[in-house]
Amino acid sequence: MDVLQAIIIGIVQGLTEFLPVSSSGHLVLVPEIMGVKSSLAFDTLLHVGTLVAVVTYFWSDIVHMIRSFISSLTDIPGGNFRNGIDEDPYKRLAWMVIIGTIPAGLAGVLFKDFFESLFSSITAVGFFLIVTGLLLWSSERISARVREKLPLEKLGVRDSLIIGGAQALAIAPGISRSGATISAGLFLGFERELAARYSFLLSIPAILGAAIIQVKDISAGMDLLGASMIAGFVASAVSGYIAIKFLLKLIRERDLYVFASYCFAVGLLVLGVSIL
Repeated sequence: MDVLQAIIIGIVQGLTEFLPVSSSGHLVLVPEIMGVKSSLAFDTLLHVGTLVAVVTYFWSDIVHMIRSFISSLTDIPGGNFRNGIDEDPYKRLAWMVIIGTIPAGLAGVLFKDFFESLFSSITAVGFFLIVTGLLLWSSERISARVREKLPLEKLGVRDSLIIGGAQALAIAPGISRSGATISAGLFLGFERELAARYSFLLSIPAILGAAIIQVKDISAGMDLLGASMIAGFVASAVSGYIAIKFLLKLIRERDLYVFASYCFAVGLLVLGVSIL
């Protein structure tokens, strides 16, 4: 893989990590189309690039969440933990992100081999892209019928586990992580921008955990593909930041049907090619 190819794949990763069209599915399809062989270490480093993007974009929120989380721990001895969660939105958001991370963590440990086997199947990618399209389409239909959207104050443990469960399913290539989690938020009746922001914040521990697990492989890959690895990393970080900014603006003003249509079209095309 040369530097230009790495940049192209990095851009694809950055855009599709946050746009609801499945980065994992595209990381299977795009190298296949380009005729290059990627690696788990390279893919993980690209995800680290998108981690840099989301941390940079939400830096102020993250700092407030960390401070509020520490503060909530000091509330426990005095019996003010619940009141603190109810009164401080950053305390609530910090704890709901932690709780929402649990399903994906368990799924990654318990079903690791199963999910990894799917990455070698183009047919699986096509099928799951169609699933993503259905999630986006149906969640928009249901959200349009909800007159009073729920604010952050209504985000509870049950909601976080449901949205986290959607993120766990997105380990499969073709199911968009952002698409599944945003759709779950819309299904539950939450405000559109809140569903997107929570989805992006929920990606931080998931990506960080995967990077920590693969840190040795990333180091080995740097020795073999140093320039390409760095180029891909930078490309994914920059394009990821742009994708976050774009989607947050779009979800306030428009619906997600265009992404559902894209997933349907690409999914059907991939299934057709894999069958022939």
